[in-house]
Amino acid sequence: MAIIVNMPRLSDTMEEGTVSSWLKKVGDKVEEGDILAEIETDKATMEFESFNEGFLLHIGIAEGESAAVDSLLAIIGDEGEDISGLLNGESATAAVEETPEAEESQPEEYTEQPAATIPDGVEVVKMPRLSDTMEEGTVASWLKGVGDTVEEGEILAEIETDKATMEFESFYAGELLHIGVQVGESAAVDSLLAIIGPSGTDVAAVLAAASSADTPKTEEPKTTTTDAPPPTTTTKPSEAVEKAVVQTSANSNQRIMASPLAKKMAAEKEIDLRQVQGSGEHGRIVKRDIEQFVPSAATSAAPFVSKGQESSEDIPNSQMRKVIAKRLAESKFSAPHYYLSVEFDMDAAIAFRKQYNELPDTKISFNDIVVKATALALKQHPQVNSRWYDDRMQLNHHVHIGVAVAVPDGLVVPVVRFADEMALPQIGTQVKDYAVRARDKKLAPDEMEGSTFTISNLGMFGIDEFTSIINQPNSAILSVGAIDKKPVVKEETIVVGNTMKLTLACDHRTVDGATGAQFLQTLRLFIENPIRLLVS
Repeated sequence: MAIIVNMPRLSDTMEEGTVSSWLKKVGDKVEEGDILAEIETDKATMEFESFNEGFLLHIGIAEGESAAVDSLLAIIGDEGEDISGLLNGESATAAVEETPEAEESQPEEYTEQPAATIPDGVEVVKMPRLSDTMEEGTVASWLKGVGDTVEEGEILAEIETDKATMEFESFYAGELLHIGVQVGESAAVDSLLAIIGPSGTDVAAVLAAASSADTPKTEEPKTTTTDAPPPTTTTKPSEAVEKAVVQTSANSNQRIMASPLAKKMAAEKEIDLRQVQGSGEHGRIVKRDIEQFVPSAATSAAPFVSKGQESSEDIPNSQMRKVIAKRLAESKFSAPHYYLSVEFDMDAAIAFRKQYNELPDTKISFNDIVVKATALALKQHPQVNSRWYDDRMQLNHHVHIGVAVAVPDGLVVPVVRFADEMALPQIGTQVKDYAVRARDKKLAPDEMEGSTFTISNLGMFGIDEFTSIINQPNSAILSVGAIDKKPVVKEETIVVGNTMKLTLACDHRTVDGATGAQFLQTLRLFIENPIRLLVS
């Protein structure tokens, strides 16, 4: 009997997963315990074992695709087993193919499809997205009328977006057969703007095909009403063109009309288009104007013309990045943050670390010292080692410190459990192990859960001071800066000393200002007197 395998919840915060790779393909034999796939969660890429045996009959999520938890991942069953019943809810097309009656009930849709196709050489021009926030555009003017010949690169229309009025160039050559949005009218992005194609094309058929491609059932009746207007609108765009030309020429600071080739030649020759008189249609600057241009002698200095090119790339957000963004936004805007900054004397800690590392097979870092000192201070201040819930406050008497680790996709926070009971070398070994496995996406989910407090250290990157966003449901997070050599006052004398700045971000719902300050005083006692780390 076939069994549906759903997308598993591989972490406590996981809402959807991405299939990194399938280790089995359709038709393969699957044994209980075999690895089916590698799934990327918000925290790591993990192997997903099969709890069933049989043959892999269906894959519901292809490699690289994401799906919500509990959505169909795969189907496992007997070899050759009919799974059409299980797929009915997943794919409507699958149900249609396996039900002859469904095919017989819709014969008209299949016979009408060939008639509703756009002829070769005809291009349906849609309202472009001319800004990142644009949802609809308004046609300010048409520079071509129905029946005009359009060359590739010519300006079709001027379109007003939410940010500016911009020229819209044609990417096709042919005759302007139809205008879908009149001057002054607005239309949504991707709606029909115009049709360009060979002279004599049946516009009504093209409109029918375009309408059926978008909404075949609701838009089909409109085809009879939209083919009548073109003859009556041929004169209006030309009038709008004349008005637009007058307005453009009257205000030279508004916009410069030039062909794409002329713009390219002007950039190469470092010519300011504002100084060029256009000889083309409606005063448009064309190739010959650039070739014949002579700079004015009165011009003392040539204007700056950039030779650089704008470039960018889109990187899809990983599951980890999506969850980080969601959780940090929730924390920042739900928890009332406040910050307490202190500066510690690190001379004693530096000397302590040097002596400690002289021991055989021993090496500790300043981060290990901070983690240990923080753990001991938290034992004395359970209010800082707390969690906030809507109906209660949880004071934790155990200390599990989350240590933020940067990975290529974002940030993970493995947890050092019972850090107050661990020796300094044990803390160092565990943190290093977590860091290596975090970058390889090999951390187990339970290794990233259960923290009562978090430490973020950017001191190794040379950052003197910074603030962090609380890792909820924790009540606080400690930001650790770099050790800085600077003049300090000791015993009424200015000497060269080593200092380190730490910033405590607190949730005011659980940690009051005085409570946070007392915690930092205790932390100072341990860090500035590190011998206490060995006897506490």
